[in-house]
Amino acid sequence: MYMGTLFRKILILLPICLYSFELLSEVHTVKMLNQGSTGVMVFEPAVLKINVGDTVTFEATDAAHNSASIPGMLPPNANAWNGQLSRDISVTFDIPGIYGYQCTPHAMMAMVGVIQVGDDYSNLQNVKNSAVQFKTTFVMNQTRLDDYLSELN
Repeated sequence: MYMGTLFRKILILLPICLYSFELLSEVHTVKMLNQGSTGVMVFEPAVLKINVGDTVTFEATDAAHNSASIPGMLPPNANAWNGQLSRDISVTFDIPGIYGYQCTPHAMMAMVGVIQVGDDYSNLQNVKNSAVQFKTTFVMNQTRLDDYLSELN
């Protein structure tokens, strides 16, 4: 009899707990812009610090941009993403660490951004190592990615 009552209570409380977790997570917006307060071809904000479980919506404010994770610039076991051009994309970050992302057609113009999820810096050195090679493709704003990563220290 006791197990049946306990099971019913768990069934009632579980959805409430899961819903409460959703209420605690936040949705952040990052705009994809031709021109922003820090220059041309930027994400705004380009450096974002969020909590585990938060969602980031990359808003196609200006046309012909996307948001895509950069290979080698994700925490272990994190899911990569690759949004469509001129379309919003929402990404939920469930794994703590540092994430690098780009606008694929404008990566050579250093249209990149960085997200720190939680207080975990364990993959920061891997991200910096990958950035060394990645930024060799930049034709302008060569220090932009380094500048963003330095904001995480």
